[in-house]
Amino acid sequence: MAALSTDGLSKYYGEVRGIEDLTFAVEEGEIFGFLGPNGAGKTTTIRTLLGFMRPTGGSGQVLGAEVTDPAALRRAKADVGYLPGDPAFDDDVTGDRFLDLHADLKGDSRRGEMEAMFDPPLGREIGEYSRGNRQMLGIIQTFMHDPDLVVMDEPTSGLDPLKQEQFNEFIRAERDRGTTVFMSSHILSEVRKVCERVGIIRKGRLAELEDIEDLLTRSGRLVTLSAEEDVDPAHFDVEGVHDLTVGDSIRFMFTGDYDTLLDVLAALTVQDLEITEAPLEDVFMRFYGEEPDGPGEAAAPEAQPPEVGEDA
Repeated sequence: MAALSTDGLSKYYGEVRGIEDLTFAVEEGEIFGFLGPNGAGKTTTIRTLLGFMRPTGGSGQVLGAEVTDPAALRRAKADVGYLPGDPAFDDDVTGDRFLDLHADLKGDSRRGEMEAMFDPPLGREIGEYSRGNRQMLGIIQTFMHDPDLVVMDEPTSGLDPLKQEQFNEFIRAERDRGTTVFMSSHILSEVRKVCERVGIIRKGRLAELEDIEDLLTRSGRLVTLSAEEDVDPAHFDVEGVHDLTVGDSIRFMFTGDYDTLLDVLAALTVQDLEITEAPLEDVFMRFYGEEPDGPGEAAAPEAQPPEVGEDA
């Protein structure tokens, strides 16, 4: 059963596309990564699914509630945790006071556990917090009522590497408990650490949707070699060779048949050879070539998410 789904979901700002014809489903107990650069439509998708904006077309469901049914969605959101991409807080209150408010709104059965794991200085006013401490406070409020579904927009932004790894371990444990996680990011390498599947959004449209390991396998391998002789770039004019550079070393992405690659290499006096997994960011950028937008084709600048206390 899908915990979150869309069917042709679209949101336009006048004649400018925010998102268009998004169709995907996030299964119960899955960690799903939603990838795209800033302005691609990630936050617009999240805000539309959570009822902060009404869709222009199509439909979406959150824990069985239709996003255009405010009463049903409000009931479903009692079991949803939400972390905006840039949580906004009242800087004049302490972290404890902020969490007390959320406890009154939605409960806090896991508050002590979360405070022990992510430990911002709760007795201090939030205005004194670092970016990382603000993010950890947002993570605590997202999970402290033990939601069934968690929706997070760039959740590791501002966290140092140790806290990022701690967060990743926690997310994997939450999946094992049955929690469904939908998280947006613009960093494929980050998403790969925890997600089973990924959707890539490009200019408001879904460019790819598949298992992340299948995506990486299909994207090929990085081949780096040096040869004794001078090499004409035309020697590598074969199917499956992409982004070839020839200099002191030869480097290219290869997505073709390995027998073909071996035939090409056998014709050279190879001194050194390395074949590795495609760099994650190279894979990601294959979906983001520079193409001019037509009229009405530019994704609208993403609206700022609401404060972390708004309908969280």
